[in-house]
Amino acid sequence: MPLELAQIANAWPFELSLAAAVTARTVWQGRRRAVLNEAVHELRRPLQALALAAPDRGVAAARAGDRLEVSVQMAAAALERLDREINGVAPVPVRESLAVLPLAEAAVDRWRARAEAAGGALELCWRAAAAEIRADRCEVSQALDNLIVNAIEHGGPRIELRATLGVGWLRLAVIDSGRGALSASRGFRPADLAARISGRQRHGHGLRVVRRTATAHGGEFALRTTAAGTEARLELPLLSGEGR
Repeated sequence: MPLELAQIANAWPFELSLAAAVTARTVWQGRRRAVLNEAVHELRRPLQALALAAPDRGVAAARAGDRLEVSVQMAAAALERLDREINGVAPVPVRESLAVLPLAEAAVDRWRARAEAAGGALELCWRAAAAEIRADRCEVSQALDNLIVNAIEHGGPRIELRATLGVGWLRLAVIDSGRGALSASRGFRPADLAARISGRQRHGHGLRVVRRTATAHGGEFALRTTAAGTEARLELPLLSGEGR
């Protein structure tokens, strides 16, 4: 009768068993990293092709081209972050002086049709004059997109991106008018913590992106949910350090 696997393993010296386990895990991690690197490589080409495919005729086509360009830039930035994470390379912060109103207008423009398709409405309420911040353009755009899409998928139906000024900071709040009671009553589940620790959590990534953006830019993120709806607030330091 052939020996059982457990008997073979028990017959091995502990150090040899440990070395075999470490080697097997190293091989598995190397293979997984190779697969991920191949996926990153193959994703770059269609993104580059999309960047060259923007419409070039008429006002509507120009707006569509702008949306496409921004979306491609955000996808490329996310891909770059994935590449660095896979290969253990530290991210390189990119900061520039940004007027935030165009970013907010573009974000609302990108997602208004999605909100309307879901039976709701998406509007911009700008009360922040010509606010400027020092930030990464793609990261701020990604944060706004995540807040808006989160409101469309889990809130609504009326959604507003509202910008206001404080002393030294800019507040960007996405406010929705519905389904807050459902979100507030869900509560904590042990499975949520287990999924987060294991890395297998499939939801909630968008808000973590927003929190990471807030922290990286010296700002804050807060989420307030009631029966009347949800307000997600991203606060970022003003470029001048002064508010109104």
